[in-house]
Amino acid sequence: MSGKRLWIVIATVLTMLTVSALAQDEKNEVGGTVGRIFVSDQGIKLSNIVDPTIHSGKGLTLEGFYAHRFLVTPIYSISGEVPVAYNIDEDLIGGQVNQTVPTDYKALFVTPAARVNLFPTTAVSPWVSLGAGFGHFSEGNTLAFGGPNPGKSTTNFVLQAGLGLDVRVWSRLYIRGQVRDFWSGEPDFPLAPTGKSRQHNFFVSGGAFWRF
Repeated sequence: MSGKRLWIVIATVLTMLTVSALAQDEKNEVGGTVGRIFVSDQGIKLSNIVDPTIHSGKGLTLEGFYAHRFLVTPIYSISGEVPVAYNIDEDLIGGQVNQTVPTDYKALFVTPAARVNLFPTTAVSPWVSLGAGFGHFSEGNTLAFGGPNPGKSTTNFVLQAGLGLDVRVWSRLYIRGQVRDFWSGEPDFPLAPTGKSRQHNFFVSGGAFWRF
């Protein structure tokens, strides 16, 4: 190897180590995103109703999160994160009089997780996340076609899987695009049995965070 090439290799290695060392000082992240939660339509196991399907809206959802990076290399990093997502208003419709669902519900998901970023010391870093926690569904008091809702608010176990992309825009400020699936128990629909015990809540969102 010529002297010039050797110096190029040494300079490259030193640059990578320096960037990695600087990244080690930025171990914490705090930020938020905003987006929508998508829930698939579900069939109601009653054959004598007008619309035997529960149709869900696309609930406006806010998310806040904190993360701490435990390991950083130029190739990958491992972080612990706590995403907290709040679905403000998930509208529902389906069934008919006295055989239906509430007008809406609110949902809260808290799922501590492990996250792996690729190329964490560069300006663009894709990642995957996997975690578990709980979800809480708070139902409206009125059925979609009138009358009191006999369903109750529930809390259940939730698995979370996500993927996203972080992009540095200035200094320690980053923007994030992501998709997370909160695989939860179903809300309580005593007048509209679906025959299922769990549902996917796909959260598509974008936002920003600060690394420090």
